[in-house]
This record gives sequence, structure tokens and C-alpha cells, in this order.
Amino acid sequence: MGMLHPPSADGRQRCSGCPGYDVGMLVRRARSDDLETIVDFNARLAEESEGISLDRGRLRDGVAKLLGDESLGLYLIAEADGAPVGQLGLTYEWSDWRNGLFWWVQSVYVVSERRREGILSGLYGRVLDLAPTHGVCGVRLYVDRRNRVAKAAYNRLGLAPTEYEMLETDFVLERASTPEPEAMA
Repeated sequence: MGMLHPPSADGRQRCSGCPGYDVGMLVRRARSDDLETIVDFNARLAEESEGISLDRGRLRDGVAKLLGDESLGLYLIAEADGAPVGQLGLTYEWSDWRNGLFWWVQSVYVVSERRREGILSGLYGRVLDLAPTHGVCGVRLYVDRRNRVAKAAYNRLGLAPTEYEMLETDFVLERASTPEPEAMA
């Protein structure tokens, strides 16, 4: 991956050697007025990537809580031509083995008409730019095992499979074995 330079005063970033990186794109921290955009992007993400419809009220409350409490995490917003075109969420996990924080990348979404234009690269580049100044020991991400398109995109960014598998007990979302959503084919 190329070298991401610190953002200018307006939040725009430059990247030397980053393939497909849109130098005119603005990557910034989300604000409270981004609430409805993030809710919409997250709902689209769930439908496209996992074929599930989220409860909009619960989703809105969850996004608002994260936007209002940076100890839980943060969102980055990518803008192009003055409009939001993508997002990336970060949450935190303490690692006693490393005496540092892992940042978990989640809620990654790029509007369909702007995919393959370097927006994901710009968002992830901003994560890598911020990490050293926040005591981050690593970046992790989970992806639906069936989503070959997303896995390939994350591999191109330098993210690699680990030796760990994800296990969970979910007290909120009920998941049935579902056919593969279109976005994963």
C-alpha cells in the first residue's frame, strides 16, 4: 500500500502510490448530523451483504449512541462532490497480550455507484493514519464468510485471514440459514 499523508486543514488526504485513491475525496469523522446517512448506509449494508432487514428504530438508537459516546467507537465518512459516498465504523477491543487496543473495522459501506473508485482505500487509509497516534496495536475486521467480493477487497487493502474463528451468542438478531445474498455472488 502507498503512503498516506496527514490530512490538510479541510480534511482532504493525499496518498502516494495508493492504487485508485481519490485525492479529491474528503474523509472525516462523522458528526451528529450524519445520523440519518449512517442509519441508511447500515440498513443497506445489512440487506446487501447478509440479506437481513434491520429494525430502523433500534439501528438509529445504536448509531446515535456511538455518535454521542466516542468511548464506544467512531464512524468515518467519505465525501465526494459534497455528498457522503461511504462510511467505516471503528470499535475497540483491549488486548492484554499486547497491552494495546485493537480497532475493529465494521459497518463498511460504499454507495453502489461509487464502488471501485478508491473510496474504501481512502477510508481504510485514514484508519491506518490515525492508528499510531491512538495506541492501536492492530486492526481487525470480520466479514461474512460467503462474501467473496468483500473478502477480496479487504485482502487488496492488506488485511489477511487470522488463525481465529468468530463465535457468538446474539441476544438481539435472530439469524436463520439464508441463501447467499446477491452482493456475495
